[in-house]
Amino acid sequence: MKSNTPFIMASVTFRDCFLCVSALINFIFVFVTGADFVRFVSFRAIFHNLSGDAPLCRDSVSWSVALRDSGVLKAVAVDVFLLVLFSVQHSVLAWAPVKRRCQNLLGVLTRTMYCFTTAIAMQVLMRYWQPITSAPCLWSVQNTSWDIYFPLICFILHFLCWAIICSILLIFDYPELLGIKQVYYECLGLGDPLSLKSPRAQRLFAHLRHPVCVELLVVLWLLPSFPLDRLLLALYLSVYLILAHSLDTQDCTYLNRQLQTKLKLFGTPLEENDQSNNNINKQD
Repeated sequence: MKSNTPFIMASVTFRDCFLCVSALINFIFVFVTGADFVRFVSFRAIFHNLSGDAPLCRDSVSWSVALRDSGVLKAVAVDVFLLVLFSVQHSVLAWAPVKRRCQNLLGVLTRTMYCFTTAIAMQVLMRYWQPITSAPCLWSVQNTSWDIYFPLICFILHFLCWAIICSILLIFDYPELLGIKQVYYECLGLGDPLSLKSPRAQRLFAHLRHPVCVELLVVLWLLPSFPLDRLLLALYLSVYLILAHSLDTQDCTYLNRQLQTKLKLFGTPLEENDQSNNNINKQD
């Protein structure tokens, strides 16, 4: 009996270390992918206008000619394939039967695996995305009197949107969304963190796992130049975001209450925060 005890303790310690390392690697990879996505979908397009590089599209070509160009059609096909690949990964792994299967196989690492594979799909999308420069832009301010001011306005609005997105993610329990909380709760023997939340919080999470819909829509559509490949990206992701949640009035009321509570906590003295958090947990 004594000889087996160290082995059991060592195996448990190794398992906990493996879970923690997996969660840490996932966090780093998702964070880097998120930064790449911000650059890809937002600031790269704005900086292109400010830097005066080659145009993103060819306005001298008519749409009828561009849509018969084999290069344009090939790029459209590749971009649509990448978008479908991303949405299939993101949706199939969130499907209840697949989620239960993953839960049986991976246990506490299910959410970590989901975030990691989502980041891989996003990296593939960004790396192999095909810009369409042989078709006209839907709109462009590059050759107008607003060719400097409008990109600066877009930059400011994009920066504010990403700041709001980061704030919402922090309020929305970012560690749980990334699967980090599940791991250290498992290591500490505290159970599933989602099951410890109030019924209203669980209802909100079931209806809205993408708490950045409005801000991301602004980022997708507000640009100085809007080429055809950007239309594909913005239109596809907009439809996907709109269909991905079923937020209702009750959820909005709960989310607004949580936001107001978090804002009050920032103005509360440090010694009173613990008592305030206890009261919040009892109520919600």
